Amino acid sequence: MTQKLTTKDLAVISGVIDGEALACKKARMYANTLTDTALAAEMQTIAKAHEERFTALLAILGE
Repeated sequence: MTQKLTTKDLAVISGVIDGEALACKKARMYANTLTDTALAAEMQTIAKAHEERFTALLAILGE
């Protein structure tokens, strides 16, 4: 059973999507500029986690 999202729900999800997109972008930028390869790899992992949450939130809006 799916419930209809309210305007407030949509606004909250939209704000979180924007935050996830920004966090992903920053993590990727750091990963590409860091000279410490272990730290750069960790930033890539963080970027991927933000991207996965971003995608999951978009899927909620697509339902």
